[in-house]
Amino acid sequence: MSSQIPSFQEFWPFYVGEHQSRACRAFHYLGKVGVVACVVAAAYTLEWWPLLLTPVVGYAASWTGHFGFERNVPAAFSYPWWSLRADFKMLGFALTGRMAREVARLHGGPDAKRGLQANP
Repeated sequence: MSSQIPSFQEFWPFYVGEHQSRACRAFHYLGKVGVVACVVAAAYTLEWWPLLLTPVVGYAASWTGHFGFERNVPAAFSYPWWSLRADFKMLGFALTGRMAREVARLHGGPDAKRGLQANP
């Protein structure tokens, strides 16, 4: 990217645009659930080594989605912290059934064609 995005509020529409493929998003959800599982395992066992797996689990799944389905470069390459924050925001939207509508609201797509709109 040639210019930096100055705020998370401006980053979010960009991030959503980079995750329009449902398959890509599904791999992100898988990766984030895996990351949480690694953290829980570390806390439960009081061992540190499961924490070493968090980047492997998270990035392997996410990058599979980007390179295999979305066919773009992960936003984390340019915006690592905002991407991490946005990953969990996207997971929250998915768990509450709002992510497809958010993609449609910001970028059009199959849900926009059916006339669905995001909740305010």
